[in-house]
Amino acid sequence: MSERWTFLTHHAHVLLALNENPDCRIEELARKLGLTTRSTVNVLNDLTDGGYLSKEKFGRRNHYSINRDAELRHETSAHRTTGDLVDYLGGVAVSR
Repeated sequence: MSERWTFLTHHAHVLLALNENPDCRIEELARKLGLTTRSTVNVLNDLTDGGYLSKEKFGRRNHYSINRDAELRHETSAHRTTGDLVDYLGGVAVSR
């Protein structure tokens, strides 16, 4: 068994990091998550293309907004949203 697997995907980790700091630079985000810059850009593009993130440019900086109402993709969690994910895993437990 591999000792390096994790419960969350890179996509979830990126969402959690951007929930903490929506103005995080790509290089900083990559370093924080232990990814290459290119992998981080690919994940950001996936999340943006999928409607989970939107991006605004302010000069040379990006500001990311999480679409908290976007439904998660897997059939076992399709009744949950990205807002649920970042609230539960980001330390802001919300009672239902």
